[in-house]
Amino acid sequence: VVAVVVVLALAAATAHAQKTLVLVDNMGVKDTHSYFFSKLEAAGLSLKFSLADSSSLNLERYGERLFDNLIVFSPSTTQFGGTLTAQTMADFVDHGGNVLVAASSDIGSPIADFGYNIGFEFGEEGSSVLDHFSNVNGDATVITADDALDVDVMTGTPSNPIHFSGISLVASEENELVISVLRASSTAYSKKKSRSVSKNSAKGKSIVLVGAMQARNNARVVLSGSFDMFSNKFVFDSTNGNKEFVESISLWCFGERGVLRSGDAVFRHVGEEENSRQYTITDEVVYKLPIEEKVGSKWVPYSGNDVQLEFVRMDAFVRRTLTNNNGVQETQFVLPDVYGVFQFKVDYKRIGYSFIGDSQQVSVRPLWHTQYERFIVAAYPYYTSAFSMMVGFVVFSIVYLHHSKQKKQ
Repeated sequence: VVAVVVVLALAAATAHAQKTLVLVDNMGVKDTHSYFFSKLEAAGLSLKFSLADSSSLNLERYGERLFDNLIVFSPSTTQFGGTLTAQTMADFVDHGGNVLVAASSDIGSPIADFGYNIGFEFGEEGSSVLDHFSNVNGDATVITADDALDVDVMTGTPSNPIHFSGISLVASEENELVISVLRASSTAYSKKKSRSVSKNSAKGKSIVLVGAMQARNNARVVLSGSFDMFSNKFVFDSTNGNKEFVESISLWCFGERGVLRSGDAVFRHVGEEENSRQYTITDEVVYKLPIEEKVGSKWVPYSGNDVQLEFVRMDAFVRRTLTNNNGVQETQFVLPDVYGVFQFKVDYKRIGYSFIGDSQQVSVRPLWHTQYERFIVAAYPYYTSAFSMMVGFVVFSIVYLHHSKQKKQ
């Protein structure tokens, strides 16, 4: 009986583990990057290793993803095997898959093409990022970088600079979804060994060492210009912060950090218990949206206090920052004196966290005739003029009739 329980528990754990395909140039990468892979397995990922040129490679079948995540640790591959191409990798992201790519100076065209599709342009093949001031032991090809994005769920809190050896990236200014996670120092530049630095070479802070992109469907992509920064050689060096950095950015990429989910929205009149789709102008309403964050294997109340609600027709008539009450984002306000079809709309996009969107359509009608006030304060002058006219008419009539009788007599 105990054996059966153990088998069932293991089967359940395996069923919930994220299936991750790892592409490598050779199986020796499993040894040179063993620490990195062990941390992913400890986080619950199920890794399947394959050579990048294997003829059986396939990410989808009959429109369904075969894997949850893809790791490309084959920087020099010039052509993937099977049906895998830069375009199928982009389609994999469109269908909700997460991708982590590590490149090097010997970058192959499929990885460069995929990076361009995502919104990053890799440096020229054979080029490297050099820095003669911020480097390790005078080696300009192994640079140090501390300009990391200040988002703990993505980069962690490394106490030492990150060591990097590889190729540069440049982020597209037209893609609003790309994120520059780690930048080079102002003294860095990119060049090929056989050429001098040109005007078009990437320089200084424009060089992105590690970039990311979170798609609108919350699929995530991380591109690193350095394959070595994930290796045991770099990770076990106590003088750098690579260990915490690569673990944080990879777990973020695979949806283990920075993941939010929302519950059912509450939108109703103040004091009522049921949601309502019908409102009258100037009604007082309450809106609540529970949001949770994934921490490890548990969901806990989200602690953010910057979630906003908009009450929208064509434009936002009301915009409020919601109050966080133990993970329940809530607010109370008076509807505008405008009728029509409106939406309670939350569109929360915070760097490092999955996007949260909630939209509830309601109608707002004008007052019925019986709902208007009988005596409106603003109309008092008109009331006064009407009654004064009536009184004047009566007085005039009495005076006129009285004088007319005296003349007859």
